[in-house]
Order: sequence, then structure tokens, then C-alpha cells
Amino acid sequence: MEKFTPFQSTVVALPIDNVDTDQIIPARFLKTISKDGLGDQLFNDWRYNADGSPREDFVLNRPESKQAGILLAGDNFGCGSSREHAPWALTQYGFRAVISSSFADIFKGNSMKNSLLPIVVGRDVHARLFELHQADAAMKLGIDLEARTLTLPDGTSVSFPVDEFARHCLLEGVDELGYITQQEDAIAAFEAGRVGSLNTLAG
Repeated sequence: MEKFTPFQSTVVALPIDNVDTDQIIPARFLKTISKDGLGDQLFNDWRYNADGSPREDFVLNRPESKQAGILLAGDNFGCGSSREHAPWALTQYGFRAVISSSFADIFKGNSMKNSLLPIVVGRDVHARLFELHQADAAMKLGIDLEARTLTLPDGTSVSFPVDEFARHCLLEGVDELGYITQQEDAIAAFEAGRVGSLNTLAG
């Protein structure tokens, strides 16, 4: 995992509530254990016609969406079944963060373990972001995980909550296993001190 650094990006707006993981990445694409290529299947059934051709009216097929690193989603994003492929598909497309007024807990946890930052904002801010994007589709937002802030086009900063352990791992660019291996010296010292205190003859 790469360290999660502050960035500024344009936004893809998807004003649809209750988008479940099967809509993010349909179940038929879950056979793979590799992330490669999953960005092409992101929102597959909304993004492509039956013959595989792109639907011109779907937001991801617009040229301006190709460089966007932020997805502005509707409420309750990532609900439904648990599948790590959902954040895989989003990050493989190029998204680094998703903004919503709420996320499904499992999706939220899977995202933070895969370098995708789920940002929860209040409903008033959520509605304002959609209004700003409708007025200017080229608007940019700034995200600073260390400061826990989302910066709007007018310079206003909005704080967002984030789990401290997940935040640490994202900033350090490590997963849970990587975090444990960072503690090897402390673990070895604990084990070394513990051996002498164990009574191996106790029944």
C-alpha cells in the first residue's frame, strides 16, 4: 500500500442512494483474486449496454470523469453483501476517496483496508456538494487525511471523522499485517521476558 497523502481532485457525482456492492461490481466478476482489470467492470451493468458498448449517458463514460479521484455518492453507499472486490474496483478505476452521508459498515471497513478513504459528511454538506458540482462539474475538492479535512472550492474546510487505527495505517501505507510486522522488536522483547516467567511444568 502507498502512503495516503493530501491531494486535490475533480469529482464524479453519482446521486443515487442505496448503491449496493453488486451494483458496484456484479457477482459474476468475483471469481478473480487479482485486482487487475476490475476498474473496467466498475458499475458494469449501468456503464455498458448488453453488447458491451459504453452507455454514453453514464457518468463514468464521460471524458471528464477519467481523471477524477473522488466519487461523490448518494446516501448508504456500499450496502448489501460483503465483497472486497468493491473497493478494489473503485481504486482500480482511480478513485482514492468516496464521499457520502453514510456508508455500510462492512464496505467502509473493506475500503480503509484497501487505500480507499470513505468520507462521511453531514447531510447539509452532502447536499451542498451536489449543488456545487451541478453548477461546476470541473470543481475540485481537497482531502487531507492527516488533518481530517475536506476543502471545498471556496476554501471552506469541513472536518470528517475517521477511525484512528485505520487512519494510522493509511498514512503509513501499511495493512494490518504490515502494522504487526512494524512491532516485531516490541513483540520479541515481550516474548523474551515472558519465557522465564512461564511454569511449563504446571498441570
